Amino acid sequence: MPFFIFMDIEKLYTAYLNSSKVCTDTRKISKGVIFFCIKGPKYDGNKFALEAFNSGAKYIVVDNPKYFVKNSKFFLVNNSISTIQDLAIYHRSKIKTKIIAITGSNGKTTTKELLLSVLSIKYDTIATKKNLNNHIGVPLTILNFKNTTEFGIVEMGANHLGEINLLCKIADPNFGYITNFGKAHLEGFGSFDSIIKGKSELYEYIIRKNGTIFINGDDKHQIKYQNKSNSYTFSKEGSSDLKISQINFKNKFINAYFKKTEIKSNLIGDYNFSNISSAIAIGTFFNLNIDEISIGIKNYLPLNNRSQWVNKGSNTILMDAYNANPSSMRFSLVSFMKNTNSKKRVIILGDMLELGDYSKKEHQNLIDFISDFEIEKLILIGENFFNSKIKIKNIYKFKTILEASEFIKKIKFNNTNIFLKGSRGLALENILKFIN
Repeated sequence: MPFFIFMDIEKLYTAYLNSSKVCTDTRKISKGVIFFCIKGPKYDGNKFALEAFNSGAKYIVVDNPKYFVKNSKFFLVNNSISTIQDLAIYHRSKIKTKIIAITGSNGKTTTKELLLSVLSIKYDTIATKKNLNNHIGVPLTILNFKNTTEFGIVEMGANHLGEINLLCKIADPNFGYITNFGKAHLEGFGSFDSIIKGKSELYEYIIRKNGTIFINGDDKHQIKYQNKSNSYTFSKEGSSDLKISQINFKNKFINAYFKKTEIKSNLIGDYNFSNISSAIAIGTFFNLNIDEISIGIKNYLPLNNRSQWVNKGSNTILMDAYNANPSSMRFSLVSFMKNTNSKKRVIILGDMLELGDYSKKEHQNLIDFISDFEIEKLILIGENFFNSKIKIKNIYKFKTILEASEFIKKIKFNNTNIFLKGSRGLALENILKFIN
């Protein structure tokens, strides 16, 4: 039978304030944390309640009476996930942190990290760690903010309508920026129009609370928000508050030109220019000078398999294996072809996941897009690519990464430019060790 418990949020908040941090993973337990037992599709965190307590957790939150211990260190709640969200909302109401929310189909994490690097030059700033951008990750991010945190940057991910609105209710952002609208999570959203509607929930929320939205004036899908009274715009070509120019590639990196200053970055690909521009624009909005912004942009180094150039012997590899969708695949492929002059190119692609009914069509469209590329080999990995129709020469298809690895390690690469990209579920970075 269901149970109903009245939760004293102030009592739980006091426990949170007296703890070192919030934790939901027993593998990351440290002394003094408040541990939330979360139920997932494959596990029940309640089963680890006593283990967490014995490992040093100061407080335990459970939502299964079976694992509740009657002492002042345990809290029994109806639902641990909704409770951690309520706690984050309550904490948000107590702090004066200015929160900037970032969502979009591509470039969220890169933009977040660039902006963190820029704002940290002048302000006490904390941002979402890794990809904690969902209904559990956002509350964890908010609960990581302190009274001294001047700016909080919250990344928001979504795979269905209404999710961004929920995350906004938790984070209550003062400012918002949508990187772009692309064909990501089509399975959950159902259509590209729904993606635009879902991501735009961020702008609609902030407009309702009279906050400020940052608009890329070169994005045709965002132009309708450009004339809002609380918008701040930037662009390379369109009409906007700030004009930021792109400088031609130098050593494969994207640089920007703003206020008679060349701003250098460690990022590649035309698609990263808007990410850099947004960090410049938002930094300017918050009164950083051009030198401070330049330092912040230059200090950011892409990691975690995101647009990284990796050298192995005589070979150069563009490693972009963090995630993939039809939009990001095309952007990255164009950048790779633009930055590699040699015809000695090898492209290794993994399936794009979470496309639902659009999967077959989008995988075929991408193969057709590549058909005119001057490349030595095209290696495709995953069920979706394997079942696609191929008319290109020198194509090699594999259902699994294991099969592909066995093939790749037999190839003697020499002075080859290699492109590697696929959805996170395939972990294509593991192929790197087989490239000699």
